[in-house]
Amino acid sequence: MSDVIEIDDLNHEYRHGAPVLCGVNLHVRAGEFVGMIGLSGAGKSTLLRCVNGLVAQSSGTCLVLGQDVKLLREDGKRLLRRRIGMIFQEFNLIDRLSVLKNVLIGRLAYTSTLSSCFHSFSAADIALARNCIRQVGLSGLEHRRARDLSGGQKQRVAIARAMAQEAEIILADEATANLDVLTKGDIMDLLQEIAAEGKVTIFLSMHDLDLARKYCTRILGLKRGKITFDSTPDALDEAAVADVLGRSGWTSGASHV
Repeated sequence: MSDVIEIDDLNHEYRHGAPVLCGVNLHVRAGEFVGMIGLSGAGKSTLLRCVNGLVAQSSGTCLVLGQDVKLLREDGKRLLRRRIGMIFQEFNLIDRLSVLKNVLIGRLAYTSTLSSCFHSFSAADIALARNCIRQVGLSGLEHRRARDLSGGQKQRVAIARAMAQEAEIILADEATANLDVLTKGDIMDLLQEIAAEGKVTIFLSMHDLDLARKYCTRILGLKRGKITFDSTPDALDEAAVADVLGRSGWTSGASHV
């Protein structure tokens, strides 16, 4: 399989601040399920945002689906983001809108400017959105407002929205951080199923080492803006975790980072 993300010597620093990403090199192949661990401030969120162009790297190269993100104008970035779904820790839904309308937002980039202004969607788009809602287990809730959903249900809506985009890559930034233990597993099961069935590449930052080891096919460790670990879940032993997190004595019972 070909690389869908190609990052070479990527650096980023915020204005008047210390470097956030320092010489990151990373190639992700189509269909991989990649989890990224690291302490708060290690640069995980910034790296994800460089991939979809929400943050412009200071230097280096970031090719996504064959396109150099830094060289794209805003209209080019919008077209690229159409192919990249993004799932956030805080769900990023419009609370006053229904489940169906939130999922249809994933189709906005495929509609004309006039239609998008009035949230007017084709019958095909509506059918696709309803099917995505069914796939994430929310059938019957199409017309419920997002504000009335549980945290797990909101995250399922966010996943359905990414599916409605027909995204080739799904980025997730701490997507399970605000969920209870059982719901975390449900969301990870769903992402794993999407990756397996739809040949979608999943790249997510995580705070739970047990989930990373259980679900990911590859785990990255980010420490002070540098990738210090890149291997299979089996290799994420106590010594590797201690190196990435700067702490020793890790056990599965203390798996949050």
